[in-house]
Amino acid sequence: MTVAITASGDAATAVESVVPTLVRDLVASGITGLDPALWGPEAEEEASKRLGWTEAVSVSAPLVAQIAELRKKLHKKHLTHFVLAGMGGSSLAPEVITRTAGVELTVLDATEPGQVLAALNDDLKHTVLIVSSKSGSTVETASQRATFEKAFHDAGYTDIADRIVVVTDPGSPLEQSAREAGYVVFTADPAIGGRYSALSAFGLVPSGLAGADIEELLAEAGAVTVELSQDRPDNPGLVLGAVLAGTSPLRDKIGLVADGTHIQGFPDWAEQLIAESTGKQGRGLLPVVLDLDSPEITEGLHDVQIVRFVANTEETREVAPGEVEISGSLGAQFMVWEYAVAVAGRLLGINPFDQPDVESAKAATRALLDSAPAPTPAAFTANGVEVRSRGGIDLGDGLDDAVAGLLKHLTDDGYLAIQAYVDRVANPALAELRDILATRTERPVTFGWGPRFLHSTGQYHKGGPATGVFLQITQVPETDLPIPGSSFTFGTLVAAQAAGDAAVLAEHGRPVLTLTVTDVAAALPALLGALR
Repeated sequence: MTVAITASGDAATAVESVVPTLVRDLVASGITGLDPALWGPEAEEEASKRLGWTEAVSVSAPLVAQIAELRKKLHKKHLTHFVLAGMGGSSLAPEVITRTAGVELTVLDATEPGQVLAALNDDLKHTVLIVSSKSGSTVETASQRATFEKAFHDAGYTDIADRIVVVTDPGSPLEQSAREAGYVVFTADPAIGGRYSALSAFGLVPSGLAGADIEELLAEAGAVTVELSQDRPDNPGLVLGAVLAGTSPLRDKIGLVADGTHIQGFPDWAEQLIAESTGKQGRGLLPVVLDLDSPEITEGLHDVQIVRFVANTEETREVAPGEVEISGSLGAQFMVWEYAVAVAGRLLGINPFDQPDVESAKAATRALLDSAPAPTPAAFTANGVEVRSRGGIDLGDGLDDAVAGLLKHLTDDGYLAIQAYVDRVANPALAELRDILATRTERPVTFGWGPRFLHSTGQYHKGGPATGVFLQITQVPETDLPIPGSSFTFGTLVAAQAAGDAAVLAEHGRPVLTLTVTDVAAALPALLGALR
């Protein structure tokens, strides 16, 4: 098999009991045959427009030569540093592909001013900006594009048309404005949704320009497509789909652990695919990205299914009780997980191709930007940390009390989501809070960098089971950055995104504790103390 999956415990039982039904119902050949009826009548219209990813290998093959030719042309002009402005599905796959290939790509999926400034100030002379947006109207990407265009103009560069490459859907506003500006434009298949777009132009253009071997990536994906199309009990897409959504009772928290695989960062990509595809109608699967020593692995939680990404090996490896191991090449894994999540959607009885609650946070952000209200006063400030809340949290009068008040809302089947609207490049240590709180709560804890996670787990937070409690960490920027052509700055934008998401979460009955710091590094000891 191109991708090997070994399951034990409840996951093995799910494979034994669920896969034969999937085979009998011709689900694999139905997906390959673009059958939109597989997910029920309510999903049929959307599914009929969103199955193009099954044909991505053949559709994307002509891109390989086009991308190679453009890379060669840019290198001749000494344009060798690539920055990707994209969110969610437009950035997560290229990040995995380039990290795995060991080539440099700056992924700018942020609105925190410090992170944007760092990208601007990193070798602008040799920079090409890749603007990647399916809709062509993503506020983050539009703001980043305008900022780089101004920076190129201010630096006196006369070759700006060479310095911006656009990836978008045909007919989008971005395509029109980019062609008018003379930029190189790649259009993707509109029948491929953002989170299923790893092997489309959205995944391949940034990766190929950065120097990854995208021809090999497509070959890897092509090698598994025959297996995925067959209605057989060893079909890896059916097996993994059963692992994800076929356990009984359902283990709806999926712990994703990189354990010896050569693939870098794959759990972050799978996180979006799983959460945004399944978290709706009060149902869904919550992906939890874990380290090798994360507490969830050994706590034996009743609702957590551990999935390990392991190295391809000829040696027989004993799978830990109750866990699942999966190995395979990167291109093959992309295809298998896309099939499996589509299968999981069928098992859960939901439409895996829409994202009805993603727009709510965007609308709340736009409303805050348009009305520009004064910031909500803090309930109190302790150790340089401003404390605010929504959703009936008993804050007490200190950081310890506030955190304890939030955690009182955490149930035996719930989870805690940490959302850090800060510069993730400058503050990677903040991610250590995840394991600290997982140890304290003995419940699954997710960690997301804002606004990046809004295009990933944000759908699950509002549309999935109402069992989440939310800890926001926001930052008052040391230096703000205006957005050309806008009435607001990047600092205003990221603050509105955090506040807008908190408001929507509260409207859905989710408690939110917001801790705002001026200096993340300086405040970290106080945060660690309160959270421990």
